[in-house]
Amino acid sequence: MNEGPKIALFEPDIPQNTAAIVRTCACLGAKLEIIEPCGFFINDKRFKRVVMDYMNEEDIKFYKSSEEFFEHKQNKRIVLMTTKASLSYTKFKFDKKDTILFGRESAGVPEKIHKSVKDRLKIPMKNDKRSLNIASSVAIILAESFKQTNLI
Repeated sequence: MNEGPKIALFEPDIPQNTAAIVRTCACLGAKLEIIEPCGFFINDKRFKRVVMDYMNEEDIKFYKSSEEFFEHKQNKRIVLMTTKASLSYTKFKFDKKDTILFGRESAGVPEKIHKSVKDRLKIPMKNDKRSLNIASSVAIILAESFKQTNLI
């Protein structure tokens, strides 16, 4: 596996999206981190149907809480992807050691987390649209990060 950027999911709540992200990370060689609690169980049939045989729990790091996640990430750069950011991901210089954090599909991240992360980015969209599917967003950002850091 590449020693590249990590994708972190904050309390994911849609099993199919998380499974698609597991597959994307597995295929591109990215490490996945999941901040619990999840809104589903890993043995959920909707999760298993999408993840197929791409699930390797050794490639996924689970954190029991956001406090544990941030404690582990002290002195490491976290990049938050959020529709509330003003800076586009295309104007940002990714580093291969970044942890790229994505919020919960239904609610993003809590305001205290949003304010605590220095680097906040968005994927520009048409003005009348709210958000992309999180699995699509992860793929876009991971591809850009890998491109910038020469990992693909």
